[in-house]
Amino acid sequence: MGKIKILIADDHAVVREGTRQILEHEPNLEVVAEAADGEEAVKLAGSAKPDVAIMDIAMPKLDGIQATKQIKAQYPSIAVLILTAYDDDQFVFSFLEAGAAGYLLKSVRGRQLVDAVQAIYAGESVLHPTIARKVLDRFASDPDKLKRQELRELLSERELDVLKLAARGLRNEDIANKLCLSLRTVQGHLSHIFNKLQVSSRTEAVVRALKEGWVTLDDVQ
Repeated sequence: MGKIKILIADDHAVVREGTRQILEHEPNLEVVAEAADGEEAVKLAGSAKPDVAIMDIAMPKLDGIQATKQIKAQYPSIAVLILTAYDDDQFVFSFLEAGAAGYLLKSVRGRQLVDAVQAIYAGESVLHPTIARKVLDRFASDPDKLKRQELRELLSERELDVLKLAARGLRNEDIANKLCLSLRTVQGHLSHIFNKLQVSSRTEAVVRALKEGWVTLDDVQ
């Protein structure tokens, strides 16, 4: 297993330095680039080829939202993790619409950040509890038989089961245990779901399912 390559984008040098120190204590994590503004983050995403980009919101030249949009458009395989002090609704939903796979507040502890990087690299969703509640409240809609039928025609029953459990925040291993499947099978189902929904992360898949009414609050709870 190679190291997970990480790009840190934040306009505060001390934040970048502190984040780098936290991450590089882990033997399987490597910070390959640092960006002080959004434009630099997009350029380094292409040259450094990170697996994960850790992005702040307020940055010079190009803000984190626009930088995330450009990175996901040009390099869709890069997972973007938001690490910011802001939990305003407008920022949260703009980032998720831009394709971010995770959203953490800077109040998290170092271990939580490390776990989040490893989780989104593995294709899992990472949302700070405060953010997760906002997503459910914003996107969850009443059941719509027509929309649910559309999803059934798009996804298999097993894929729908996996998507519902992903919406609850279960990790891949937990989904595998709950459905009596192998971890590899769950990962395969998620890959098929991403392809069918034309998304690149669990977070995007869940957000779309909630917006379309394919997954409801009853499913999540």
